[in-house]
Amino acid sequence: MAWLRDLDPIVQALVAGGFTWLLTAVGAAAVFFTRRLPDRLLDAMLGFAAGVMIAASFWSLLVPSINMAAARGGPRWLPAAIGFLAGGVFLRIADRFLPHLHPGLREAEGLPTPWRRRTLLVLAITLHNIPEGLAVGVAFAAAHVATGDATIAASFAGAVALAIGIALQNVPEGVAVAMPLRAGGIRPLKAFWYGQLSAAVEPVAAVIGAAAVVAMAALLPYALAFAAGAMIFVVVEELIPAAQQGGRTDLATGATMVGFAVMMVLDVALS
Repeated sequence: MAWLRDLDPIVQALVAGGFTWLLTAVGAAAVFFTRRLPDRLLDAMLGFAAGVMIAASFWSLLVPSINMAAARGGPRWLPAAIGFLAGGVFLRIADRFLPHLHPGLREAEGLPTPWRRRTLLVLAITLHNIPEGLAVGVAFAAAHVATGDATIAASFAGAVALAIGIALQNVPEGVAVAMPLRAGGIRPLKAFWYGQLSAAVEPVAAVIGAAAVVAMAALLPYALAFAAGAMIFVVVEELIPAAQQGGRTDLATGATMVGFAVMMVLDVALS
């Protein structure tokens, strides 16, 4: 990863965001091989994604936020608490007003609209991919604004681990968008297009997050926690309920724990 480390942090964020987008496309590509995946597999994949996001929120975002606040003086918990809650509030407001439809549900949320179900389905995943992109961008910006060679190395490795973890959990998200469209009779190519399109916002959000932190380094502890709060909102509001709606709670819970462990190992091992 030496080539990536030598790049400008905004370019790093763009590359990493593009990687997470690519893995969403990999998941969406399942429609070229099958019309429907077993429900048990989908539940396990969504549970795994939830576990990855929970671990990433803590290890890659909240812990660095608390440590940076401690190094700067003042209550080390304050930026993390404010940023975390602000991230949840931001997603709740967006969830309230943006028309969207969660996978597996019949009723759309947000303001009334005549848009088609497939458009609303893509918007639901797009909305929840925004904090993932922001998290990646903020993490790479953190490596840039950190001081001290050892700190920079650890921060960069943590950003890489976060990008890998988010990319892994994007695979089931791509499946969750594309597969219902394929099962509903939409042609494979169009279903794939909509599936990958849901993550196109991630490179954009990553660049915005990195640019904002580079321009205003004082916001970094808050920005890290903000991304964590938004991601946890997604996990609790969408991923966990979707993973358990088929009644296979033990399977979904076990997959969530596996996802958490995988992300924890990635973050600790690479950092």
